[in-house]
Amino acid sequence: MPQPLRVLVADDHAIVRQGLRLLIDGEPDMVVAGEAADGTSVLEQAQALKPDIVVMDISMPTMNGLMATRALKRAQPDVAIVALTRHEEDTYVQDVLRAGASGYVLKHSPPRELLRAIRAIAAGGVYLDPAVSTRVADGLLDGRLDHRQAPDATITGRESEVLRLVAVGHSNKDIADRLKISIKTVELHKANAMRKLGLTGRVDVIRYGVLQGWLYDT
Repeated sequence: MPQPLRVLVADDHAIVRQGLRLLIDGEPDMVVAGEAADGTSVLEQAQALKPDIVVMDISMPTMNGLMATRALKRAQPDVAIVALTRHEEDTYVQDVLRAGASGYVLKHSPPRELLRAIRAIAAGGVYLDPAVSTRVADGLLDGRLDHRQAPDATITGRESEVLRLVAVGHSNKDIADRLKISIKTVELHKANAMRKLGLTGRVDVIRYGVLQGWLYDT
């Protein structure tokens, strides 16, 4: 039987942490390995516990969740982070994804959204709260991305296949192994697809993935 996912819960409110512990510990495939009340404690606890997933509040004292996410991904690149926050603004979503988080869930969403996010990013994917993903896709359609973007540009089937795997969180090596091609070929397909579509970075690729419906079909 697979070992349950070990989750570190970070929030500055004890009552929120308690609620998250009850929610997560109630699932057969995950368990709360530890808790942290601020960003500095997150880094300390993550170093000591080596969790699979960190559920990260954005607004915390001492070091906020955004700064903690950046620092944690530098120290432990393999740890997966899902932001759990009340902030719905696009700027927060973009900043958190750029910092290295793979999930974004709103605190007022149903509890199942957080559980879905934990499972999705544990499997190597990306998960955006549906309330957020709609606007992320809208951002692609209304031209708020780089002016060079051409959403209707044609990319090849293999370029699309590679870009999809990038969008849902797979590394170049993972993609190469899955498609039985070299890492250099993966990089070439990715670069060509991004150039044709005008995508300039991770957030743009995730936006495009949302528009294509890739993030919920992994």
